[in-house]
Amino acid sequence: MTGMEILRHVVLLVHLVGFAVLFGAWVTQLFGQRRIMRLMDYGLLIAGLAGLALAAPWGLADGVEFNYVKIGVKLLVLLVIGAILGMGSARQRTQGATPPALFWSIGILTLFNAGIAVIWR
Repeated sequence: MTGMEILRHVVLLVHLVGFAVLFGAWVTQLFGQRRIMRLMDYGLLIAGLAGLALAAPWGLADGVEFNYVKIGVKLLVLLVIGAILGMGSARQRTQGATPPALFWSIGILTLFNAGIAVIWR
């Protein structure tokens, strides 16, 4: 294994840790006040930046090609999660609570996006 492949695997680990931070913060709020936390934003940022780094063609073995449809779907889901976090945070500030539909969609879409990363080849 070359140094670039190792670095790519480390970035993949950081990507999955970003989703773990986002999903873990959501789960802690699931059994709490069901509010959107700043930690969820940080997890989304970590996952997004690491995902963009993974979408760059570096550290791949010869002959390996990208699945651009998978990358596009994951990016779209990530953007939707970001939009929901933004809307939920704004509603939380103005109304004092996060609407249940927004709160639940954060967890479901985060799990869906992590599932795409692991299952879709």
